[in-house]
Amino acid sequence: MDIVTQALLGSAVAQLGAKKHEIKIATFIGCIAGILADADILIQSTSDPLLFLDYHRHFTHAIAFIPIGSLITALLCWPFVSKNIKFTRLYFFALLGYLLSGILDAFTGYGTHLFLPFSDIRVAGNLISVIDPIFTLSLLIGVIGNLKYKSKRIVITSLFFCAAYLATTYVQQGRATDIQSGLANKRGHVIEKSIIKPTLANIVLWRSIYLYQGNYYIDAIRVGLSNDRIYQGETVKSVRPKINFSFVDNESQLYKDIMRFQSFSNNYIAMDPRDQTILGDIRYSILPNSAKPLWGIKINPNKADEHTAYLTMRKHNEKLRQQYITMVLGGDINQ
Repeated sequence: MDIVTQALLGSAVAQLGAKKHEIKIATFIGCIAGILADADILIQSTSDPLLFLDYHRHFTHAIAFIPIGSLITALLCWPFVSKNIKFTRLYFFALLGYLLSGILDAFTGYGTHLFLPFSDIRVAGNLISVIDPIFTLSLLIGVIGNLKYKSKRIVITSLFFCAAYLATTYVQQGRATDIQSGLANKRGHVIEKSIIKPTLANIVLWRSIYLYQGNYYIDAIRVGLSNDRIYQGETVKSVRPKINFSFVDNESQLYKDIMRFQSFSNNYIAMDPRDQTILGDIRYSILPNSAKPLWGIKINPNKADEHTAYLTMRKHNEKLRQQYITMVLGGDINQ
């Protein structure tokens, strides 16, 4: 999730192991530990634009890396806190702070390499957006409350609320999945593979994508308290590199980059409807029923021996924002 949430989660968990006189220092150490797992985003290259995708939520997020990441955190913090705490205690707080960083990211949709080096599978629960104000605010209340009143009950309650919130997202996802299945049946489709993921900052509006006979069908599904609603969306042809890019030498750098992007996107790839030279990750779009991707790579056979360019298409306007808000609230939109 976002860096603020990771920092707060690290602080909250570290506070659980602190005595009253250690709460401030545990909060600081846990904050640094919670952030450090995202240090892999710094692995970038000007000559290879896709390098950061290879290492996005990679080894620093792995369960096996937790002891190492905790040690790095402790070493970084030691010069600032050495006069107030023993190193063993410092490491303990760093371990608690680092403990759930990778696991939390696995609940989102990008995919997290939790099981490296034993498996390179990407775990993506698709239960919560990378930004969720309710989840973050709960952690903030718990951390600040414990700092002020020195009561673990506050931060424990906060963490229990977060766990209950994730359980709620699981229920919401199940409801959205059932609606997706019913929608496909109504269309006479047999779902070959599918994904249901929450949209930004809420667990009411979900992006539905499923594959049928070479096409991805993309819809928005609102799962409310009393009324559910489907915002039917766009359809786009799926891409299979061996077929769609048979004109590209499979030993070329371009083809290798295509395969890297396919792996990062969990094979949810299609050509951008706005530009057929851009291969996009269709898991993400500004509007949840749109086939227009937020990012992609440039397909230029004339530069097959060079690394391909990575592009972002995140431009939005007031009309798009209003359409999105309307769908979250369950209102009518022009389709």
